[in-house]
Amino acid sequence: MGRLVIEGLQTRNGGPFSFSVERGECVTLYGPSGCGKTLLLRAIADLDPAEGTVLLDGESRAGMTAPQWRKKVGWLAAESAWWFDRVGEHFPMVGKVNGDFPDVWKKRIQCLEQLGFGEEVLGWRIERMSTGEKQRLALFRLLLNEPQVLLLDEPTAALDPTNVFVMEKVIGEFRRSTGAAVVWVSHDPEQVQRVADHSLKFNGSRLEAAE
Repeated sequence: MGRLVIEGLQTRNGGPFSFSVERGECVTLYGPSGCGKTLLLRAIADLDPAEGTVLLDGESRAGMTAPQWRKKVGWLAAESAWWFDRVGEHFPMVGKVNGDFPDVWKKRIQCLEQLGFGEEVLGWRIERMSTGEKQRLALFRLLLNEPQVLLLDEPTAALDPTNVFVMEKVIGEFRRSTGAAVVWVSHDPEQVQRVADHSLKFNGSRLEAAE
């Protein structure tokens, strides 16, 4: 998995930002609303234009197509988007394919179960789901791609305390087992204490190490 390096990244709301995240490491970002946390994550994910350099294991984002980069560097928004009527239509790769790849199938179902769902969730209509259910399934959708970097924008803000811990556990197990680097935006100081190896805080339009 990847080491993420940000060098002189300038968003429309601030910068330049420079920091790195090692393999398997979780760096949290925090600061007041409107300071540019989401814009920074979107810039790293190549969803918004930004000047500067972003490297993954020494390879520049500029040398990849946007789809190639976004498969390696996955972004989870604070509110997930859904475009088909049923859950399973978003996850065609979850089911067995002519009985092939049973180990892969089992691993994916286990992840669903860790997040509190059975296979029947694949038949649910999107409109019946709560915001918290959508967010847990959005994490599942992200992890299916096995990204090398996770960019998490307040991923547990809409969840009850029990499911906050569920999400934290699943994310933690994923980064430890795969070596994925994690950049996690959170407003919860207790969560930052639980998940972060290092923390960065916004000071105006710049980032500085948290004490």
